[in-house]
Amino acid sequence: MDAEPLFRLMEIAFRELALFAACGFLIGALDTVAIDLLWFRHMARRWAGQPDTARRSLSDLSWSSAPGRHAVFIPAWDEAGVIGPMLENSARQFGGRNYRLFVGCYPNDPATIADIEAAMELWPKIRLVICSEPGPTTKADCLNSLWQALEADEAQTRVTYKSVILHDAEDLVDPHEIPLFDRLIDHHDLVQIPVIPLQDPRSRWIAGHYCDEFAEAHGKDLPMRAALGAGVPAAGVGCAIARSVLGEFAGQRGGAPFDKDSLTEDYELGLRLAQRGYSGVFARYTNAHGGELIAVRAHFPATLSAALRQKTRWAAGISLFGWDRLGWRLTPAELWMRLRDRSTILAALILTAGYAAALLGLAILTLTATTALAPTPLPDYLTVLLSINFGLLLWRLGIRALFTGRCYGWRSAVTAIPRMIVSNILAIMVARRAL
Repeated sequence: MDAEPLFRLMEIAFRELALFAACGFLIGALDTVAIDLLWFRHMARRWAGQPDTARRSLSDLSWSSAPGRHAVFIPAWDEAGVIGPMLENSARQFGGRNYRLFVGCYPNDPATIADIEAAMELWPKIRLVICSEPGPTTKADCLNSLWQALEADEAQTRVTYKSVILHDAEDLVDPHEIPLFDRLIDHHDLVQIPVIPLQDPRSRWIAGHYCDEFAEAHGKDLPMRAALGAGVPAAGVGCAIARSVLGEFAGQRGGAPFDKDSLTEDYELGLRLAQRGYSGVFARYTNAHGGELIAVRAHFPATLSAALRQKTRWAAGISLFGWDRLGWRLTPAELWMRLRDRSTILAALILTAGYAAALLGLAILTLTATTALAPTPLPDYLTVLLSINFGLLLWRLGIRALFTGRCYGWRSAVTAIPRMIVSNILAIMVARRAL
């Protein structure tokens, strides 16, 4: 059988896929490089001794009003064995701060309820809230139950809370976050601090890829997003919202400030606040001059199935439903950021084309080396595009390694490079599931 026709068909498919992927990669890479250059400009200001707006010390801040009481909302479903240690750690870390831990669970989750009740016996600042409906419901629905408990607590104590702080059952809170929120909430309606995924030695690839992505996103992308004046999306943990603002939202929604139909209520909340003219800030502060970053340390999924579930919800809520639910804002910075947020599905399509082209190229090289078939030279424009993209790929890998290394050390920086393949494959799988 003559292999020539099949070989030429493979070459045509390779060129078309490679051209599509190369154009997509170039656009995406230029977008990312623009953010990178903004970050380097901020770092240059720091190196020149100018104020660093991306990272400051808690000691630089003072209270502009009296310290207030803060409500920490922790929704929990099927968290037996996890919620107890989390509550104990939170109570120890927060110490004598003026706060209450409102923990929401469901009537059909007795094991979680038992763990919370055991923690309440030791720590009086914990409030158990049992939702009216059996679980699981959406996170926003549970948060609305916590909001109703907060209002009841205010009516009983006659003390109004200053902010609502969001956390999950997998979080390790920072002992300095409440003083930071207390100071900044006087000037901003939403305050988000960095989230740092905890490394899991049993899951260096699945859990590890979260470390790489968050190190870059919360070390560069979100600070630059805030610096451009675009809305700051809440991460759902490690964020504080002014109680007065949530009260306004609740008044407009029949007493429920969180949209229970949203898959990504935290992300949407941050952007809705910005759309209404409220102020949001991404706060990178250290606990003392040159000290440790004030951030939330959190456990992330360590298995493929759990990671796919979580990231599919993110992709569907942000890239697909967010288009409908939030629309588009025409300010340049906001439009740019929403394009970035909603490009996930298209990026996965481009990645798929790129990997398919790579496999076809490998097959073509193999056939060339093992048969008498001679390849057709690539068009000059495609050669130039592939060369440019290769250089941008090296830049991209270097940036990913840089931010992972800053957060986790040089060994993690090295493994972040091959882990980018894991991120890409997960992105493709997530996009298909989200669609």
